Amino acid sequence: METLTQLSERFGINAEYASAAFYPVFRGNLAGVRVLVLSDETTRRYADPFAQKLRDRGIEAEGFTLPSREPVADEAACAAVEERAKQGFGYVLAVGAGTLNDIAKYVTFRLGLPCGVLATAASMDGYASGVTPLIKNGQKVTENAHTVRDILLDTDLLRTAPPLMTGAGVGDILAKYCCLTDWKLSSLLTGEAVDPDAMALMRGALEGCVASLESIRAGGAAGLNDLLRALLVSGYAMVLAGSSRPASGAEHHMSHFLETDFLRRGKPVPLHGVKVGLGTLVSLRLYKRIAGLKEDFAGKAEAAALAVPLPTPEWAARQLASFGCPTRFSEIGVPKDVFRAMLFNAHTIRSRFTVLTLYHEHGLMEGAADELTELFY
Repeated sequence: METLTQLSERFGINAEYASAAFYPVFRGNLAGVRVLVLSDETTRRYADPFAQKLRDRGIEAEGFTLPSREPVADEAACAAVEERAKQGFGYVLAVGAGTLNDIAKYVTFRLGLPCGVLATAASMDGYASGVTPLIKNGQKVTENAHTVRDILLDTDLLRTAPPLMTGAGVGDILAKYCCLTDWKLSSLLTGEAVDPDAMALMRGALEGCVASLESIRAGGAAGLNDLLRALLVSGYAMVLAGSSRPASGAEHHMSHFLETDFLRRGKPVPLHGVKVGLGTLVSLRLYKRIAGLKEDFAGKAEAAALAVPLPTPEWAARQLASFGCPTRFSEIGVPKDVFRAMLFNAHTIRSRFTVLTLYHEHGLMEGAADELTELFY
């Protein structure tokens, strides 16, 4: 198996672990470049010392902090960062996880600058992806971006993240059971092309992470590194496929639907991986119940066969709960009517065939909604 560094090099990314030499590859590429160190009010405690260490080594670095503990990757945040980055900077380093990384990738893609990220939590799989989820006009959209040039990893720093953030990372990886199955289902029923290399890469990362769940729960460096590897590999699989298909299916569409609703109601948005983990439980149940349906419809046999090797939603719920993640949508403040609206409408989030699409096209959700509400709301 390729090391994470070797695999990253194959995709033109410098995935570099902390050492006494303070990220020498990263620093070596910054000669004569002004660096904008991007943070929010939560991650500034890491960003300010990091910027000082860069200055101590002769690199011109300035901090820019978004005025929020939990910023949203929306038009206002992107515009603020873009305006600051235009002021003579040649590189943007995000210090954080999903949102800050997304903003940095999108802004630097627009400006033609390289970017990187100092990861502060193993909480999501977007570190290495070449696309960026944003909020535009109150809606969740996926925009083209570019991959980061550097991913800086410090296991000691990552271990300071709240346990729920690690659990969110696990939720984002368990989701791959469903999104890979959705991809196969679409291939069988709609003829959608499948990238076998991207699928194999993602499948291997998923299996490796699941084999390390006990170690991840224990909080050791080895388990955390296994989770990080799976999260980064997910991004590489997306690069191979040229889209988020290897890493995002119905479970992500449910998460995106809910995120838009939280924003509409002015409520804090739960962690991406937490919402995706809940969506995974729903997707797994949707697959597992297909074989027992009395209705006969096109694609039933194919979907039922694909469901056989999937884990049960009960198993997935136990894994999520062991990391402190919620296993019912009511636990994260989703109103019941919004939960049911999600079941009937999340398939419209993207033009992508998933198990939700299958249920919608054949009028099957009416018969499933009460059961899903009882199990997961």
